[in-house]
Amino acid sequence: MESKKLKTIAFRRFVLAAALVGSSVAVVPAQGAAAVPPAMPASPQPAVPSAAATTAPVPEAYTYDPSGRRDPFVSLLSRGIEPAAGKRLTGLGGITTGETMLRGVLQSRNSYVALISGPDGKTYSAHVNDRLFDGVIRSVTPEGIVIMQEVNDPLSLVKQREVRKGLRTAEDGK
Repeated sequence: MESKKLKTIAFRRFVLAAALVGSSVAVVPAQGAAAVPPAMPASPQPAVPSAAATTAPVPEAYTYDPSGRRDPFVSLLSRGIEPAAGKRLTGLGGITTGETMLRGVLQSRNSYVALISGPDGKTYSAHVNDRLFDGVIRSVTPEGIVIMQEVNDPLSLVKQREVRKGLRTAEDGK
């Protein structure tokens, strides 16, 4: 019992010493103990701060430098090869590069004409510089066609890519 009283007295002395030092620790006095006001500083502080204290260096504004890092708000599921959202045209202008299938190549006068089938099962005739939904036909040769596809990928530095569609694939020739 006496040891408990000694611990209580020692604790009260510690609290009193902390309050006198001016610590920022908030102290709640125990029941029955007298509250001791904190010590006041010896000299009063001036009401107006000096000019040297007000001219503190201003921190620079923060600017973000991505340095090749990806944008965290861009979806990783859609990487730009999908067509842009919007109403599709009918005919050749409404077919994407991925949906095209080269069925044949015809020679007409001094140029070639490609026969392209779409996902709707219809076959369309396509000439050089004809527009698809996501690209333009750049060339038609007896071996196939070359399409310049517009890439809508914010992470890619390349905005167009060349897609070649051949009449026969490597497996067909074997």
